[in-house]
Amino acid sequence: MSELLEQILSRENMNLAYKKVKANKGASGIDDVSVDEVYDYIKQNWESIREKIQKRKYRPQPVLRVEIPKPDGGVRKLGIPTVMDRIIEQAVVQVITPIAEPHFSEYSYGFRPGRRAQQAVIKMLEYLNDGYTYIVDIDLEKFFDNVNQDKLMTLVHKIINDPDTESLIAKYLKAGVMVEGKYEDTVLGTPQGGNLSPILSNIMLNELDKELESRGLHFVRYADDCVIAVGSSAAANRVMHTVTKWIERKLGLKVNMTKTKVTKPTNLKYLGFGFVKMGDKWECRPHKDSLDKFKRKLKQLTKRSWSVSMDIRIQRLNWVIRGWINYFRIGKMKRNMTKIDEHLRTRMRIVIWKQWKTSQKRMWGLRKLGAPEWMARQSVGFADHYQAVVKTTGLHLISKQILAKRGLVSCLDYYLN
Repeated sequence: MSELLEQILSRENMNLAYKKVKANKGASGIDDVSVDEVYDYIKQNWESIREKIQKRKYRPQPVLRVEIPKPDGGVRKLGIPTVMDRIIEQAVVQVITPIAEPHFSEYSYGFRPGRRAQQAVIKMLEYLNDGYTYIVDIDLEKFFDNVNQDKLMTLVHKIINDPDTESLIAKYLKAGVMVEGKYEDTVLGTPQGGNLSPILSNIMLNELDKELESRGLHFVRYADDCVIAVGSSAAANRVMHTVTKWIERKLGLKVNMTKTKVTKPTNLKYLGFGFVKMGDKWECRPHKDSLDKFKRKLKQLTKRSWSVSMDIRIQRLNWVIRGWINYFRIGKMKRNMTKIDEHLRTRMRIVIWKQWKTSQKRMWGLRKLGAPEWMARQSVGFADHYQAVVKTTGLHLISKQILAKRGLVSCLDYYLN
């Protein structure tokens, strides 16, 4: 057994992999062993699994195929490995990442330690503000489904040069997939959803990074999402055609020519961000599609038909608000956050009004908030005509401060802090 495989299978590394997979939770694979049940499974089976891996006899189980609907129609195919296989894959990733990292480009930001999407967006802004305002937006067609496994394994060999570990990785690529109870071979692609998939995609697309660097191009890449910034329309069109041909010829990948385009920054959507010129400077902000998705999520969580306690509703809202704003914080969005906040408070007032249910409870609630009797009666008179009652002065006594006391995070305040 090689030194590298020994490192992968060491108790310390496997324990760390187990903890990471457990923390990520996630669904069971085809064996129905859940994250909570896997500890007992490991105790009973680890010795034999370890021995099989050492002798290159281990066979990963096929992944469970699930299809996630995309916003634009179509579906994204995800492969869910068994929890045990996720742990082994994670153990491999932990050991090969430090070996692969020095080979990777400075302009690659996806699925790498200490790197995140916002850094790619900030780098993109640097290019725009340096005058590279013609964008080549390359769309790789179903990248994870179309990777040539032989080509990929050749590149893996160049980086890790360890036959035992390479053999294990190759087995994961060829593990197959269960689709509606039927087994299918996986002769192409890396299963999206597996722990190995991100680093393997970076190993493959590092070849593209090196090519773009050798041409002196300004680019950023996050996983299979790559954009190139150039100084003129003619240069952009030339780059689009030559790079597309290179990707198809050298990497054996398909470029989706209906989505690959030359565009201006104002029409670009990259990693959920849009770009806008403010004065003489380019800035980023959440793209309209990202804002619409955020609004839809808040609307879903403030449905008055959702029978749940106010504490749970506010907790769920706060999770979504904090997560979304933390991701988009680098963007300009003060005006949008102000509008979304106002709309959110309106919907929360309606939820509270519905929860109060009876005229007596509503009267009591408004009086407790300090409404004079005439004002409370006016609001109560609208009964369940929610759109009318929400415009009354009485209901506006459920103020931003009252909702904040109840625990609701303000989008604007959270963004500005």
